[in-house]
Amino acid sequence: MDKRIYSTIEAAKILQISRIEVFRRIKRGKLKAEKVGRNYVIAENALLEALGQLVGPLKKQKIERAVERAVKEYGKTFKKLAEE
Repeated sequence: MDKRIYSTIEAAKILQISRIEVFRRIKRGKLKAEKVGRNYVIAENALLEALGQLVGPLKKQKIERAVERAVKEYGKTFKKLAEE
């Protein structure tokens, strides 16, 4: 990706989905975008996150909570495995 901001048409091509699906993801909060006039623009980081090439703050929080929960539930097991 060479640009920093993409139109919905460009985002659709990059994500290999329809433009309508881009709008749906924006509306659901799955794809971060800014409204400019009557259309939206999508930042490069938002596209990278949607492609799974970048971990955004929300995903990072989910991962941290999952790790905390796993350590809480299986901490003793993890320690035993580490000793082996």
